[in-house]
Amino acid sequence: MRKYSLLLICFALSVVSFAQKAVITFETKTWDFGKIAEEDQKATYVFNFTNTGNTPLVVSRVQASCGCTTPTWTKEPIEPGKKGSVTVAYNPLGRPGVFTKTITVYTNASEEQVTLLIKGEVIPKSASGNNAFPVAMGDLRLKSKVIQMNNVDKGKSQLRTIEIQNTGKTNLKPVIENLPSYLNATVQPEVLKPNEEGTITFTLNSKNTNQWGPVTDEIYVVLNNQRKFSEEFQLRVIGNIVEDFSGLTLDQKRKAPIMEAISRTIDFGVIKAGSKKTAKYKIANKGVNPLEVRRVINNNREINVHPAKMSVTGGKSSFLIIDLMTKSLPEGDYKKSITLQTNDPDNSFVILVLNWKVQK
Repeated sequence: MRKYSLLLICFALSVVSFAQKAVITFETKTWDFGKIAEEDQKATYVFNFTNTGNTPLVVSRVQASCGCTTPTWTKEPIEPGKKGSVTVAYNPLGRPGVFTKTITVYTNASEEQVTLLIKGEVIPKSASGNNAFPVAMGDLRLKSKVIQMNNVDKGKSQLRTIEIQNTGKTNLKPVIENLPSYLNATVQPEVLKPNEEGTITFTLNSKNTNQWGPVTDEIYVVLNNQRKFSEEFQLRVIGNIVEDFSGLTLDQKRKAPIMEAISRTIDFGVIKAGSKKTAKYKIANKGVNPLEVRRVINNNREINVHPAKMSVTGGKSSFLIIDLMTKSLPEGDYKKSITLQTNDPDNSFVILVLNWKVQK
């Protein structure tokens, strides 16, 4: 009888936990631009959504399937019943023909990943030698300035290639500089003859970095040894280093760490302008193997979190220390978020919502 009572309690707790999740509900998940002219400006669509759950909804990041699609989104936590949006801009220049692109939205909702889709057909403008290479860097033309690596499983590599062309009248030797240790770039051919096309292949090797989560690197194209480290010659490589749990055995799953926290919301209350306040956030490991908080993703200048990473033994607990500095903040109500990346297969990305009010 006692066994059945425990089972019922566990079931009830799981139902309560699920019921307290945020829920993201989009008005639509697909948009057809129809036919758009290549010479037009970026085609834009706004995907509106509502938080139909009963806790604040946080969109931690939005990732497009290619560099031709640029997403922006509501950064502030969205209260239950309130609305937010994901705005998607598609650049048709140099991309004639039918297209279908996906945009993945990552949140703290019950459905942690939502895939949006845009499609359409780009009608090409009159033939021109540079149409297919819309980005200019001196005499070098490129398909794109942004290299999207998307998710990269830790320990593995990801390759991406962009096409280039020499539109000048003399030979051109492009070299990629300012590369971090985990990123490699190969130009083929090494020297481009006038009007010759080639490629730059980028390889992100996650074995060569201790970083986890989102990574963004700004690298530069050097032409014929002429170094100009300016925005004109800058490329941006974007990726996300994640853990692949799909290959776990039953025994590994049984021994996996289990992150437990009383709440995903931290309320600092009312804070006097110009002052500092500290909160302690308890993290418990109810699993067997050590719980690794691999990274704290914090994009808020007024918030400092330490330690930046931690290890919690099975059956034990530890604390994150969160410092809030209001020195440069005007009066008002604030909602911000930070994300913890862990090795818990069921809680690999945990979003914490921080609330406070600044008064004189």
